[in-house]
Amino acid sequence: MPADLQIALCTVPDEETAGLIADALVSEKLAACVNIVPSIMSVYRWNDAIEHSQELLLLIKTSEPAWPLLEARILELHPYELPEIVTVPLHTGQADYIKWIKNSLINP
Repeated sequence: MPADLQIALCTVPDEETAGLIADALVSEKLAACVNIVPSIMSVYRWNDAIEHSQELLLLIKTSEPAWPLLEARILELHPYELPEIVTVPLHTGQADYIKWIKNSLINP
């Protein structure tokens, strides 16, 4: 069971930001893989107004030990005042894929 693996979710405003963050996280071994999901609509409250934003979603395969560095790096690169950066635990997965994720990450 891959108890220390996580999928981080992060929304971004455009393809340029998505590529910049994805490339940095993978090249720095903070993420094994980043899927860029295009064209999502986010509806949220911000400054007492209901906002609608066309965004992209990053699905980031990472680990709990890498989380502090990953979070800090996204905050460095992200243009939003308050970016969405949350994680969900990865409970199960195909054994060879899980092994690949673990072998692709730094071990801080």
